[in-house]
Amino acid sequence: MSAVSQNRQGTGLAPRTKRIAWIVAVILIVVAMGFGTKVVGAGSALATTTTAFSAQAYGKTEFPKVQAAITKRAVDAATLAAAIAADQAAAGTKYGVNSGAGAGPEISVSLTGTLGTSESGIYPVTVSGLPQALLVRVQTGPAINGTDLRDAPGTIAFGDFSNQIDYQNAASALNDQLKKQVLSKVDAASLTGKTVSIVGAFQLINPNAWLITPVSLEVK
Repeated sequence: MSAVSQNRQGTGLAPRTKRIAWIVAVILIVVAMGFGTKVVGAGSALATTTTAFSAQAYGKTEFPKVQAAITKRAVDAATLAAAIAADQAAAGTKYGVNSGAGAGPEISVSLTGTLGTSESGIYPVTVSGLPQALLVRVQTGPAINGTDLRDAPGTIAFGDFSNQIDYQNAASALNDQLKKQVLSKVDAASLTGKTVSIVGAFQLINPNAWLITPVSLEVK
């Protein structure tokens, strides 16, 4: 055998030796990982730094802020209707908040009118000075649907939450607080023929149909 062949054989490792080397390397990595891992007890401060989202607590805390924001942004219904009739897009830009996902803007509005006959907790409202073709309605429960209260202030974003479920639950929690803090103070089932003052928000999709979610409803 030549010197070159002997040198090549001398520099290679037998298969068994290679396997042993790999096993030793893996053991060393696992041991190193063990030294770098800190075990956190169930009662430690580190274990409690992440708190699960509480929709109920969120709604109770945030509803008064949402109510104040919508009230501050609210435009008189007659002014709003005239602006929408003149230029819907411009009115949405001027008075609305982008609701995202390509949907129409959320607009805060104030009005005084007379309620008609309820259908599933939704009352039509006759408002002096508005076009006859404009159908204005207000939802009073027991079911409050939609995300108007979450979206209308323009200050609550998806990025404020850990996931889509929490984001959706935040909207539902605000609707629940509307029922507890506002609608529970009126006999919502017996408002037909009553004159009411309303501040609320709706999504501008159909310029001739507003479905308002109120943040305040006062019977005159």
